[in-house]
Amino acid sequence: MNTRFRDTSEQDKPLARKSRRWPLLLAGGAAVVGALALWGGGRMQRMLSADTTVSTARLGLATVDVAPLTRDVAGEGRVVAAQSPTLYAPGAGTVTLTVRAGDPVKRDQVMARVDSPELTNRLAQERSNVDALRADLARAEVEARQQAAALQSAYENARIDQQTAANDLARQTQAFEAGATARMQVERAQDALAKAKLALDQAAGLRGLKTDSLALDVQAKKSALARQQLLVADLERQVAELAVRSPVDGQVGQLFIADRTNVARDAKLLSVIDLSALEVQMQVAESFARELQPGMPGEIAGNGQRWAGLVSSVSPEVVNGEVSARLRFDGKQPEQLRQNQRLSVRVLLDRRDKVLGVARGSFVDEGGGSYAYVVRGGVAEKVAVKLGARSLERVEVLSGLSVGDRVVISGADNFKGAERVLVAD
Repeated sequence: MNTRFRDTSEQDKPLARKSRRWPLLLAGGAAVVGALALWGGGRMQRMLSADTTVSTARLGLATVDVAPLTRDVAGEGRVVAAQSPTLYAPGAGTVTLTVRAGDPVKRDQVMARVDSPELTNRLAQERSNVDALRADLARAEVEARQQAAALQSAYENARIDQQTAANDLARQTQAFEAGATARMQVERAQDALAKAKLALDQAAGLRGLKTDSLALDVQAKKSALARQQLLVADLERQVAELAVRSPVDGQVGQLFIADRTNVARDAKLLSVIDLSALEVQMQVAESFARELQPGMPGEIAGNGQRWAGLVSSVSPEVVNGEVSARLRFDGKQPEQLRQNQRLSVRVLLDRRDKVLGVARGSFVDEGGGSYAYVVRGGVAEKVAVKLGARSLERVEVLSGLSVGDRVVISGADNFKGAERVLVAD
């Protein structure tokens, strides 16, 4: 048996020669990273320190600049009559209309009549009471004259009696001094004179008191007559108002009742529109209404034309978060306008030529406008700002931003309040 020894030819294999390219590639990569770090170290640091990343496509950006700032209020207005009175029934009764809706009317023209038997009958009764009171006054005046004459007569008789008593006393005194009569006669004459004087004083006093009493009675009758005459005058006015007249030159607007309708007092009858004085009424948000003042300039547009206007009035009442304001035409009123026609309205609140500001966006309302995100080097940084006047398109910047800053005006809700956000293209 031949014995064979195995050699190592099947076990030994040649090893592959190690490549020297990998260390070179690693060294080159490190060099590139180092160069980038040296070139954009600050930028890279900001990117690495960002809290989150948001795509630019989801954001709205605007640049801070110096430009005019115009604050105004714009909206749709409705043409209304400056005077559009509504007429009511002056009394209960049956209404007869003499006009139709749309008819032109003149001032004081009768448009309706109210037949009120109750009011006319009451007027007739009160007029009769006037006649009765006038007769009572005449009777009281005649009676006063009669009693005054009687009192004067009594006074004159008392005065004559006093004169007679005085003459008798004089005769008795002469006779007593001549010894032709007794002293008793003189004393009787003195007593008679005293009584006559007392009667004269009483007659004079009674005449004065009775005269004053009669004057008061006559005055009371006169006052009652005057009061009744005032009542009759008021009823005559009410009866005259049963003929409903137009307070202005204009056009019948709306009829609230049908002809020959029986209505109660103060029921709505019809309205009159004064087309010679038209205004434009608009609804303004409560936030802007605080700054609206009568006399502010405005602009009214419609039918391809524009007219200057002035704010004439601002309602003091807020309804559903809005306030009604009216503008009148500053100059000649257009002739082609109609009641309730829709027009565009713009009211100028403020205008300044050079104001540091930025386009208005949702950032104005977020956080109360106390901060904004400024994009620098691909990173949006949260910056505290102070905003001033605001218009529909721009907002004034008082502090925190400079000319040229790029501000995120919309989409900042994607940042979720982060201090630093990477903005990716």
